[in-house]
Amino acid sequence: MVVAALLLPQVAAAHVFDVDVSKLSRTDILSTYLKLGFTHILPLGLDHILFVLSIFFLEPRLKPVLLQATAFTVAHSITLGLAMYGLISPPASIVEPIIALSILFVAIENIMADKLNPWRVAIVFGFGLIHGMGFASVLTSLGLPRAMFVESLISFNIGVELGQVTVILLAWLLVGRWFADKPWYKQRVVVPVSVVIGLIAAYWTVERVFFA
Repeated sequence: MVVAALLLPQVAAAHVFDVDVSKLSRTDILSTYLKLGFTHILPLGLDHILFVLSIFFLEPRLKPVLLQATAFTVAHSITLGLAMYGLISPPASIVEPIIALSILFVAIENIMADKLNPWRVAIVFGFGLIHGMGFASVLTSLGLPRAMFVESLISFNIGVELGQVTVILLAWLLVGRWFADKPWYKQRVVVPVSVVIGLIAAYWTVERVFFA
C-alpha cells in the first residue's frame, strides 16, 4: 500500500484534457473546470489529500478543521490567481519539494503536539500559498478559455474546494465521529497515521529535490 502511495503522484500528474472548450456552452465550460478542480484533489491529488488529512487528524472536530481548510483555500486561491494572471511564475523545481515539506512539517507537528495550537491556521495559510502555485502548474498546462478566463478560474477553485471538503467529511465520517473522543485516539490513530504520512512526504521531498 505504501509503495502504491509513493508511485501515485507520477500517475496523478497525468491530467488528461481532450475537450475543445471553444465548442462548449458557457455552462459546460464552467462544469468542465469544476470537475477538473475536483479531480485534481480526488483522485489525482494525493499530496494535497495527505496535507488535508494531516490538518484533520490532530483535531478532527469539523469546526477547527474547516477553519483551517478555509485558510488554506483563501491562500491557494491568491497564488493560483496571481500565477494564472502571469504576475508570479514560481518554478516547479522549488514549489513541488516545498509542498512535500509542508506535508512532512504538519505530520511531525501532529506527532509532537498535544493539542491544536492557535497559530496552526497561520501555518496552514502559508502552506496554502505554496499549494496554490502547485495548482497553477496544472491549470497552466491545461489552459483557460480567454472569453471566460475569470469564470473558469473561479470554477476550478470551487472544484478544488469541493474536493478538499469531501476528503474532510469522509475522514470525519470514518474516523472523527467515532474515535475523536477516545483516550487512546492520539496514540492509536494520530501518531501511526502521521508517521506514515511523514515517511511518504519525506520520500517525496528527496525524490523532488534530487531526482525530479
